[in-house]
Amino acid sequence: MFTMQLPFFYEQHITQGNFTLSEETSKHCIQVLRMQAGEQLQLTNGAGNLYTATIISANKKASIVQVGQPVFTQPSTQKITIAISLLKTAARFEWFLEKATEIGVSAIVPLNCKRTEKHHFRFDRMQNILISAMLQSRQTHLPVLQNVTNFDSLISSAQQTKKLIAHCTDDKKNDITTIKKEAETLMLIGPEGDFTNEEIELALQNNFVPVSLGQTRLRTETAGIVAATLLVNNQ
Repeated sequence: MFTMQLPFFYEQHITQGNFTLSEETSKHCIQVLRMQAGEQLQLTNGAGNLYTATIISANKKASIVQVGQPVFTQPSTQKITIAISLLKTAARFEWFLEKATEIGVSAIVPLNCKRTEKHHFRFDRMQNILISAMLQSRQTHLPVLQNVTNFDSLISSAQQTKKLIAHCTDDKKNDITTIKKEAETLMLIGPEGDFTNEEIELALQNNFVPVSLGQTRLRTETAGIVAATLLVNNQ
């Protein structure tokens, strides 16, 4: 028999017992889904916890629910961070954020490279896209979204045990599918005009390994998704 999944929502700070839902969640439950007292829903804090809650007071601005014990989902033992250049077309970068979250990356770093085109990064909007994608894919771990970081700063501060860079020059590269698993992997994806020779050289000097994502030249957001998919599935 088919069992309907409970509605699934994100609340950053969840406490057991009586808990007041945010106005956004309350409105969706009561006005959109027409939920009533006695009905159940699920909540996650994006840190691995999944709670089942029962509505005890249905209010479109501040519904009160009874929250039970959380069920914790362990995160992946391999953490994948994708550092990717911002794009002139915000919708394409937002598409990457959505799909990377669905795939299961651990963190995303928006990069400002020398050839990155003018952009307007709205952190709150981008964070909401990650939350929506996490809920749509019914995950309980929200990827960490960092603020825009300059390429040189990231290169000098990166602490991951495996550091990779995908670029379009004809230099020798490793097939990404042959890369040995590590506890933490950082993948660099450049802008539409690729990394400059100076940026590539700086990365190599700081122990980044050049990798190939395939035989064709990919758009930035596509390259990010291919890299995320291959790295996550290689765990």
